[in-house]
Amino acid sequence: MKIYTKTGDKGETSLFGGTRVKKFDLRIESYGTIDELNSYIGLIRDQKIDTNSFNSLIKIQNNLFTIGAMLATPPEKEKLKSGKERLKIKKITIEEILFVENEIDQINTELPLMTNFVLPGGHTTVSFCHIARSICRRAERIIVQLNQDEPVNENILIYINRLSDYLFVLARKLTKDNKAIEIAWNSKL
Repeated sequence: MKIYTKTGDKGETSLFGGTRVKKFDLRIESYGTIDELNSYIGLIRDQKIDTNSFNSLIKIQNNLFTIGAMLATPPEKEKLKSGKERLKIKKITIEEILFVENEIDQINTELPLMTNFVLPGGHTTVSFCHIARSICRRAERIIVQLNQDEPVNENILIYINRLSDYLFVLARKLTKDNKAIEIAWNSKL
């Protein structure tokens, strides 16, 4: 398989199903941001982290590839003329959302009660988590904007919203695991 096709040399690319769009199309921006998020999650996974977090991040990365594929498929191309699904992959369902919620709940049982906003940082791994969380929020904003023009599967919106919460509590857990100091936001500085 050739890596370069030259079909994008003029600033266009193909969505799943063959529709050609500009590379700055909101749909491209949405799944491109999901790809960026997935790369940062890989960076977190590459750090020294516990096995459960590592395995959870692998599952999340696989789900993000699924979300990218779903976003790369315009609504009018989701089904073939026969009515069969064009994209033959498992979609994001309530099951994946519940997985992220359960991870959040489990991590939170191990953390001290949060009484203030905290400043990102304290340890490199924690900072990677906060960067991923910020990218996740950006992806969410782009997907919400896309959803105004073209319908997006609502489970994607819910999943991405929960994922940013997960990345926040994971950052707090990794702060604790790495014996870093959580610095509260001081609104008077």
